[in-house]
Amino acid sequence: MPILTAAASVVSPSRKPYTSDPERLAFYRDLVEPFGEPVDEEVLRAGPQISHHDLLDRLVANAGPSERLRPDLIVLAHSLPDLHPFSVPGPRLNHLLGGGATSVGISQQGLAAPFTAVRVVAGYQKAGRCGDAVVAVLEQTTLPTRFALAHETPLVDSGVLLVLGRDPEPGHVSKAGADAAAGPRIGEVEALGTDVSPAVRLTELAEADVEGTLIVLGPWFKDDALPDKLRTYRANRGTYCTSVWLTLARHWQTWRQKYKTVVLCDTEPRTGVSHLAVLR
Repeated sequence: MPILTAAASVVSPSRKPYTSDPERLAFYRDLVEPFGEPVDEEVLRAGPQISHHDLLDRLVANAGPSERLRPDLIVLAHSLPDLHPFSVPGPRLNHLLGGGATSVGISQQGLAAPFTAVRVVAGYQKAGRCGDAVVAVLEQTTLPTRFALAHETPLVDSGVLLVLGRDPEPGHVSKAGADAAAGPRIGEVEALGTDVSPAVRLTELAEADVEGTLIVLGPWFKDDALPDKLRTYRANRGTYCTSVWLTLARHWQTWRQKYKTVVLCDTEPRTGVSHLAVLR
């Protein structure tokens, strides 16, 4: 069972200047124009020009001494594509963290991607294929064509780094630190179909200990049906796949002192499918 031992975040890093790149524009046109989406260089120019590499560099710097982070597994999760289509952020992060990890990338799942990433870590750890793992959730917003979800919300550049230790066996100490067991364990990670009420499921998870359970809702979750008795925290608007994970990275140390259970939940706006993760 993964244990959260450290976390870092970055939001809206300083803009970088736009640099015209004919080869990149040609690639974008080949990618999107067959599907009827025109490439608009002015939309591209208006973006912050922050790449996945930029987000990773800042996340590692914010996470503290990198020599403490030597994972066996790295999972990158993102919903929107990278600014630079030919970059390799997984190996980049692996290099920054010692170069000894297996790297996995998850994309094209919308805000489900980080929930899938945590399930991947749990599977690797259960099979004995990794000890400590790092999940990086990346969201850059410089796009070559208009995308309603990104431009009309609007979204901001953001990133989250989660260090997940393995539930220690007797005599085993996680590389993430001797106090790894003190962090919250990530248990259930669920996807709820559109025929399942997320409000009902969240109520079920909280009903045994309402006072000791915090429900963290992403910006896309519609909470009209949630009972008033539940303790809730709403993540800020302006994020998509980083959503509840960004809030977790900022507040998990405080929450673990106040609550026995924290449930993260958000709803994919394009499908209506809700995703949740339970930390105890």
